[in-house]
Amino acid sequence: MKNLGQLMKQAQQVQERMQAMQTALEAMEVTGSAGGGMVSVTLNGKGALHGVKIDPSLLVADEVEVLEDLLKAAHADARAKVEARMSEEMSKITGGMPLPPGFKMPF
Repeated sequence: MKNLGQLMKQAQQVQERMQAMQTALEAMEVTGSAGGGMVSVTLNGKGALHGVKIDPSLLVADEVEVLEDLLKAAHADARAKVEARMSEEMSKITGGMPLPPGFKMPF
């Protein structure tokens, strides 16, 4: 039973670290950009949109589709950065132990 107690203690430590990571993710801000920085999007670590910046030169009625595409690209860039940071933090918590395919954390 000593091993079970040890396992439970480790599980509790992982849970505490996960909670700390959740708090850190909400506070983290990541900015993605597109069009050479003409459009930028800022997300928190949970993917919530915190800001959008658009270069005024892009505000041309005939160029709406270009602006829409740049916004999507900036969002995708920010999202990829959030996922990379989250993966980095998860590997710290799991000690580099690979998670099974399809296993998503945090829950």
